[in-house]
Amino acid sequence: MNDQSDDRKPLTFWQMLHSVLAAALGVQSGKNRARDFTQGKPSHFIILGVVFTLLFVLTIFGVVKLVIHLAGI
Repeated sequence: MNDQSDDRKPLTFWQMLHSVLAAALGVQSGKNRARDFTQGKPSHFIILGVVFTLLFVLTIFGVVKLVIHLAGI
């Protein structure tokens, strides 16, 4: 019985972040994917995914701007 109650604990921020990063790279394990579907809230993953995507795009944009600036174009 104790194992089942541990399975129902909500995911921590770090567990959700790990899942979002693993999903972005396409390397999510089946065990973690099952955990995410049983314990996680979709809204939390959506928000974290949107924030990650926004930060990723802004980082790429910043790197391109830096390279262009350093190249003197």
